[in-house]
Amino acid sequence: MLDTPTHTALARELAQSEASRVQVTQFSRRHPGMEIGDSYAIQREWVRLQLAEGRRAIGHKIGLTSRAMQIASQITEPDYGTLLDSMLLRDGSEVEAARFIVPRLEVEFAFILARPLKGPHVTLIDVLNATDYVVPALELIDARIEQFDRETKAPRKVLDTIADNAANAGIVLGGRPMKPDQVDWRWAGALLFKNGVIEESGLGAAVLNHPGNGVAWLANKLAPHGEHLAAGETVLGGSFTRPVACAAGDTFHADYGPLGSISLRFV
Repeated sequence: MLDTPTHTALARELAQSEASRVQVTQFSRRHPGMEIGDSYAIQREWVRLQLAEGRRAIGHKIGLTSRAMQIASQITEPDYGTLLDSMLLRDGSEVEAARFIVPRLEVEFAFILARPLKGPHVTLIDVLNATDYVVPALELIDARIEQFDRETKAPRKVLDTIADNAANAGIVLGGRPMKPDQVDWRWAGALLFKNGVIEESGLGAAVLNHPGNGVAWLANKLAPHGEHLAAGETVLGGSFTRPVACAAGDTFHADYGPLGSISLRFV
C-alpha cells in the first residue's frame, strides 16, 4: 500500500488534470506496488477535494459490470465511483466538448433510492424494494490518466481507472421514470444513435444479469468501509453498451422505447 501523502498528491494531480484538460501519466506504472485499496483511497481523497470546493455528492456509479470488460481489465468484479452535482447535464442540452479530454458516452439505467441500502447482505429484492423509481440515463466518461503510456504505449490498468473516479465525468437523466416493478429491467434496453446512425444497442441483462444486481453489489462493497447507499441517492447501475466517442459537432439520441429517450449535442 502507498502512504496517505502519496494518495493525496495523486488525487491533486487528477484535480489539476481535470482543470487543465491535460492527462497525467499512469499511476500504476509510477508506483508498481500500487493495490486496489490505494486506488480507492486516491478516489476518496479526490472526492474530499471536490467537496471542499463546494461540490455535493449525489450518488454513485458502477462500472465494469459486463463479463467482457472484466476479462479485458483482468478483474473479477465491477468498480465504483462517486457522482457529484457538478456532473449533471440536462437532457436535450448542448455540451461543450472542450470541457473534457476524451469524452465517451455509455447507456445505462439509474436507480433513485427511496430508502437506504446497508450491506453486507443486500440482495436484488432489497434493491427493488428500496428504489423509488428507475430512469434512463447516459454516463459521460473521461480519462484524466493516460489510456496508453506516452513512452511504452502500455494500456492503463484498472488501478488507474478506479483512482480516476471510475472514469466518471458527467451524467444525463431523462426518459420516463418507472417504478421498479413496472418493467422487467433485464429486457429493457436502448438504441444509441450518433449523428443519426445506430452505434450501439443493448439490454439491461448485460449488467450482471439485472442492472439492480450492480446496486446490490455496491451496497455490500461499501459496508466494510462503514458506508452505505442513502435515501435520495442516484445510482448508475452500469453500462449495457460499449463507450462511444464524442466530439464537437456530434449529436446523440438514446432511444429506450416505451421508457422514453435522451438527447445531447456536443459543440
